[in-house]
Amino acid sequence: MWVASELLGTASVSYEGRFSAVVAAGLILALVNTFVRPLIVFLTLPAVLLSLGIFMVVINALMVLFAAWVYTPLEVNGFGTAVVTGILIGLVNWLIGMLLEDSK
Repeated sequence: MWVASELLGTASVSYEGRFSAVVAAGLILALVNTFVRPLIVFLTLPAVLLSLGIFMVVINALMVLFAAWVYTPLEVNGFGTAVVTGILIGLVNWLIGMLLEDSK
């Protein structure tokens, strides 16, 4: 979340300015991805299959918007910003996963 807010600017993705707000937003997003996302993926499985997985970007954006709705200190301005934020979070997670895999 912090990377997305820094790259996109605080006009697009913002939080209360405290590190604890970023950690809490990340925790909320992790909980949403753990409990809500599987249900949404299951319900939209035909769209995911027909788009060869590209619809997952839309699902990621919806999860970011849902996390912002649940955790009000996190503000995401618009669906396009949520799409870019979801992509950035995915890239950062992939990069961290690659770095941790190389260290083993």
